[in-house]
Parts: sequence; structure tokens; C-alpha cells
Amino acid sequence: MSEPTPPFPASGWIEVIVGSMYSGKTEELIRRLRRAQIARQKVEIFKPGIDDRYARDAIVSHSELRIPSRSVREAGDILRYAHEAQVIGIDEGQFLGPGLVRVCERLARRGKRVIVAGLDQDYRGKPFDPMPQLLAIAEYITKTLAICVVCGNPANRTYRKVRRGGLVVVGGADLYEARCRRCFELGRRVSAPESPSPPGGSDETSPVRPRQRKPRPRRRPRRGMRKKG
Repeated sequence: MSEPTPPFPASGWIEVIVGSMYSGKTEELIRRLRRAQIARQKVEIFKPGIDDRYARDAIVSHSELRIPSRSVREAGDILRYAHEAQVIGIDEGQFLGPGLVRVCERLARRGKRVIVAGLDQDYRGKPFDPMPQLLAIAEYITKTLAICVVCGNPANRTYRKVRRGGLVVVGGADLYEARCRRCFELGRRVSAPESPSPPGGSDETSPVRPRQRKPRPRRRPRRGMRKKG
């Protein structure tokens, strides 16, 4: 993916990376933040405290890439730690509420590069606030796609496999899988292969073994029949 270039010197901007689960959003966020660190820029990284699936003090992708981060309870906490940062990374932005939009705007006005990754749709296929509002004000937008675990087509939706109440239910492959538009709408009428899929989703299944035919029993000669010879 191409790196955004600053429009003007000392000008801040917002980058948003969105997509379904297992589409590589966090990997792309980590890649950009590491490049900023290599360039010796001052980087501050944040994640919502509710997301403690892999680590509390690091952003971790499903493929186990990780980078140290700071957990925050709400979007406003980011402003307390971002004074000296040149680049600010935020993962799972959908969990930080509507205040995230105002925070990102303030940081960009201060000349900072703000990179936010998050789900653009919830498990119902509806826009997941505040990500749509961030998309509207961002200078750069990246849409990532996963692989549908049912049919193998490009997937942009997150399907919740278990019926649980509430919009926000943090989980991994035990609760969610990536699906394309058609398989998402079919819901429980279709299911992924029983063999576990690797992170990022895969349509690979175990090889099909050829069906073995049972040997036919030998036919006994009828009584009264003489053998030729």
C-alpha cells in the first residue's frame, strides 16, 4: 500500500483504515507506525482498554504482529499523552465512542499525523459509529478485505457465530468470522468448514479421500453344473 504524503509542511492529517475482522487492519496500522519509528519520528500508540484479547499493553494482530501501546478508557485520554508525539496510532477505534472524532480533529489541527484502524460495520452489517464520521473527515482512507470462510470470495462483513446480546462483544475466531455479502445474508443457512481456518480466513479444507470400493464376494457355482475341462 502506498504511504500518504503530507499535503503541506507542518500540517496534520487523519488516516483511517477500515474493514471487517481478519482483513489485516491492525497489520497495516502496525506497518505504518513502524515505518514512522524507523524515520525517528515520535510515535504514541493507543488502544481501548476493553480490548484485552491478546495483551493489555500492546496492539496485536491476528497473525501475532505486535507493537507496544497504551490502553485508554475513553477517547479524551489520548490528548493527555499525545502532546509531544508527531504520529499517533489508534487501534479498534469503534470502541472509543463519538468523542474520538473531536479528538482526532484536535490532534490534526496541531500538526500531527493521526492513524485510526477499526471496524466500519458491526455484526449486523450496519455502520459502526464513530468510524463513518471519521471516514467523512479523513484525508486518507484504506479499505481492507478479508476472505470469506464459507465460499472464499472477498469478505467485507463480520459475522457473529454465537447469539449474544449487545452491540459490543469482544472476541476472536470463537465468536466471529469474515463473510462476503451473500454468505453474510444467508447467516446460519451456510457454515464454514469444520477444520479451523488460519488467521485472516481461508477457504482451504482437508483433502478429500477417494472412496474405496468393497470387494465383491465370489459367486459360488450352482448345483448340478459341471466344470468344463
